[in-house]
Amino acid sequence: MSWGTELWDQFDNLEKHTQWGIDVLEKYIKFVKERTEIEISYAKQLRNLSKKYQPKKNSKEEEEYKYTSCKSFLATLNEMNDYAGQHEVISENMTFQITAELTRFVQELKQERKSHFHDGRKAQQYIETSWKQLEASKRRFERDCKEADRAQQYFEKMDADINVTKADVEKARQQAQIRHQMADDSKAEYSSILQKFNHEQREHYHTQIPNIFQKIQEMEERRIVRLGECMKTYAEVDRQVIPIIGKCLDGITKAAESIDQKKDSQLVIEAFKSGFEPPGDIDFEDFTQPMKRTVSESSLSNSRWDGKSEPRPGSKSKGKLWPFIKKNKLSLKLGGGPEDFSNLPPEQRRKKLQQKVDELNKDIQKEMDQRDALTKMKDVYIKNPQMGDAASVDHKLAELGQNMEKLRLEAQKFEGWLAEVEGRLPVRTEQTRRQSGMYDTQNTSAVNNCAQDRESPDGSYTEEPSQESEMKVPVTEFDDEFDDEEPLPTIGTCKALYTFEGQNEGTISVTEGEMLYVIEEDKGDGWTRIRRNEEEEGYVPTSYVEVYLDKNAKGAMTYI
Repeated sequence: MSWGTELWDQFDNLEKHTQWGIDVLEKYIKFVKERTEIEISYAKQLRNLSKKYQPKKNSKEEEEYKYTSCKSFLATLNEMNDYAGQHEVISENMTFQITAELTRFVQELKQERKSHFHDGRKAQQYIETSWKQLEASKRRFERDCKEADRAQQYFEKMDADINVTKADVEKARQQAQIRHQMADDSKAEYSSILQKFNHEQREHYHTQIPNIFQKIQEMEERRIVRLGECMKTYAEVDRQVIPIIGKCLDGITKAAESIDQKKDSQLVIEAFKSGFEPPGDIDFEDFTQPMKRTVSESSLSNSRWDGKSEPRPGSKSKGKLWPFIKKNKLSLKLGGGPEDFSNLPPEQRRKKLQQKVDELNKDIQKEMDQRDALTKMKDVYIKNPQMGDAASVDHKLAELGQNMEKLRLEAQKFEGWLAEVEGRLPVRTEQTRRQSGMYDTQNTSAVNNCAQDRESPDGSYTEEPSQESEMKVPVTEFDDEFDDEEPLPTIGTCKALYTFEGQNEGTISVTEGEMLYVIEEDKGDGWTRIRRNEEEEGYVPTSYVEVYLDKNAKGAMTYI
């Protein structure tokens, strides 16, 4: 099976077919390029998706990732990032192993095809020229033969005519001989050119053209083989990343299996446990007896007001239990609290103090490491003065010593408060009180009081204002309310007129032009409670938003 023998007369069709084959290669290159672009785009979108849901540093979200379910989700995000990387590998390998190589092969193929068909056209032009020479020789031979015949006929006519002179007859005879000689010469030339043409024609159709067409056939078959190899490579590139993608999916499965609902439940206890004991039974008060009624210590009435100042008029005492009371709205808005975290329940206060002590110990260890390093450097300078001046590090050593002393005093202060909470020390010592920079002689009693001394007359836990947040505000404006089991309903929408950075606890940051939901209107204190989504809500200054309350909502109104 050879194109040279089977397709000896299909030069033009072979030229079209080989061009079509190159077009197929270029189409496949374009297909692979588009696939690599899709892989890159997909990988980019996966990375952006993973980044979007990563917890923000130093935010509330980062604290939530202590739960095993959130850790599992974080592991899923990391695995998705690696998964995206494998699609980038697919794109890169396809670009280098298929697109680049095949593009180079196509350029070489075009040059080779051009050379082969150039040789074929050259051979065709030569045989066509030979054919034209043969045709010209043949026509010349035919013409000379006809002219020789006419000259012979004219001589015979003249020789038979008795009226013609011998001179004319001789002249006609000589002319006939000349024509016959020319015809013989043309015959010999035609015969020679015909033999030469037949030889060249056999050479053309049995040697030259078959060789050229064979080369074109081999070129075309190499193109087909190369296309098949690229298709195999296309599959192999995908197959190579399957094990790694499988590991990514296995990682997601392993992360899902690591979720421990019991551990998460325990973490919730540790996060929100107050340390208070539930209130006891209320004693029966018999009003039929004329005797003086007493109130049990566990009663929710004002048993602790004895010997203390009377409650202010207008205050509301609803007899609510501390564990179910919202945080005071004033503390949410003013932010900040006592340095000893005395505004927190005992258990939460203990955790905060322990965390602070650990942080201080880490800072002390860091300062000690720096001091040790500088001490070694000073010793080197003393032994080798040419390397540096030993006195140049004295100032830094002194500074580190001062910092360490400050941190030690600070750690002792917080350890004292921690010991008090844990019951190791019944009250604070004078030394501990002197170490606290926030408390002076005017509020010494506030420092000495334990967490249980700040229970309200109705048995609920209240916050004592610190120096930085103390202000005179009517109690009626900040009454505690029961938390609803369901989230507050939406009563309208609002548009942020300005950007507000909510840095204090209870507030929420908004950007100019942002649309949010209103869940609690301004009650006269200049703050409006809004919600962004199910997990993000808080207070913003009313003057920073334009509120559109639902007309069907209770007490609806529109204001700026």
